[in-house]
Amino acid sequence: MSTRRSKAFYTIMIALSSVVMGMVLASKLGLSPSSFAGSLTIPATNSAPLTGAMDASTFRTIAEQSSPAVVSISTKGTQQSQSIEDMFGIPTPRGAQRQAPQVVEGAGSGFIIDKTGFILTNNHVVEGATSIEVFLRGMPDKTVGGRGLAAKIVGTDVLSDTALIQLTELPDQPLVVSKFGDSAQLAPGDWVMAIGNPFRLSNSVTVGVVSAIGRSQETAVSQRYEEMIQTDAAINRGNSGGPLLNIRGEVIGINTQIVSNQSGSNLGIGFAIPINSVKSILPQLERGKVVRGRIGVRVSRIPMTLEDAQDLGLPAPSGALITDVGDGPAKVAGIRVDDVVVEFNGKRVANSDELVTMVVATAPGTTVPVKIVRAKKQLSLNVKVEELNIESEQAQVSAQPNAPAPAPEPKETGFGMTIEGITPILARRLSLPSGTGGAVVSDVDQGGAAATGGIRPGDVITQINGQPLSNVDSVSKALDAVPHNRMARIVVFRAGREVLFQVRKQ
Repeated sequence: MSTRRSKAFYTIMIALSSVVMGMVLASKLGLSPSSFAGSLTIPATNSAPLTGAMDASTFRTIAEQSSPAVVSISTKGTQQSQSIEDMFGIPTPRGAQRQAPQVVEGAGSGFIIDKTGFILTNNHVVEGATSIEVFLRGMPDKTVGGRGLAAKIVGTDVLSDTALIQLTELPDQPLVVSKFGDSAQLAPGDWVMAIGNPFRLSNSVTVGVVSAIGRSQETAVSQRYEEMIQTDAAINRGNSGGPLLNIRGEVIGINTQIVSNQSGSNLGIGFAIPINSVKSILPQLERGKVVRGRIGVRVSRIPMTLEDAQDLGLPAPSGALITDVGDGPAKVAGIRVDDVVVEFNGKRVANSDELVTMVVATAPGTTVPVKIVRAKKQLSLNVKVEELNIESEQAQVSAQPNAPAPAPEPKETGFGMTIEGITPILARRLSLPSGTGGAVVSDVDQGGAAATGGIRPGDVITQINGQPLSNVDSVSKALDAVPHNRMARIVVFRAGREVLFQVRKQ
């Protein structure tokens, strides 16, 4: 062999060796093959009407066709165990060693939405996980010594409680992918099926109906609500993240919450995130983070009545009543407590939930026109939407101090609370702005109208039904003027800001 041919031969051999070594290293180090870098293909939504007859094999067929796409998820994480000193706030002795973090295991459900291994589940199923194993139908689980397929977190969203994970190793057989239905077509009474991993009993099937749609439920984020599907299909611990299916076997929701007793068992009331809502944020989940808008207000959670609409100067019970305005875009734009937002970015606002949905769906940095009704007159404002920061928002909620209660000087109000005049001492103690008029709530009856509506001692009543108040007598007269069984819109000064409460006179 000539020298030139020898060099060519060895060059080729070195190149082949490098490729082989690279493959070995990738397998040893757990590096993802190129197939895992592919983008997510979101399943198409079938919006055809749900029609057709049911028979004895209907639910069996749904279970057989849909179960292969449903997975059981096992997670491991760590948490710092609390010592006796931690629990009672006792300083740790010098030189003492803290206990090592404890390994915590969790379990949940999910469903495959892409052949490259993308899986949808709940955020709370994988939150804090340091390792994730996924078990397909037919795979032996950990209870019998089985090992699942490794997975990684791609993106999470605490507000909707959704998470997108992806398998980092694939099975020998092609993955079965879930089909998406149209959750907007659901109505109370529709048949649904839940499949999941309750109490680590993988691929358990339960059947029920849609109990209600558009049910506003508080999320894991305090004072933040999401519209959900309510169902009586049995959902238990471990069902979280699994699919809720329609009569065609299409995913129309992700099971996420239950109402349970102290043992955590099912009481026939479960909630699922509508799949249409999840689908709208999937591209952002794939990028790792969901970005939402905010304008810095809180809105009333109490449904508006015809009488309320008349008091507010509205032609019908619609719009979102502003109960709190924090530092942010709304305050800059001039929105105030007791305003009613009736239009946002050119679209009519039917209720508070609809306004929240519109705001969070607006790209941060966008300036939008907003129409409000204030003192029975319509005004137009422009609001520049900013990015919602959940962590910052929750820190502000937690940091709000309770106003100190002044000494009671009873004055009957008919609302289950007593009020007193604002003295210079009280004004300093409550850090009231100069010139604040009204009356201080000195006592609240437990179970009374004021307590039920959210009023508490130390609140300073400054306005009732849009009428500014100057002293304790004007507050008393305004409260007396509210008819029985009618709602009063009471604005109070609390912890440095004005907040509106709706209190029904009993």
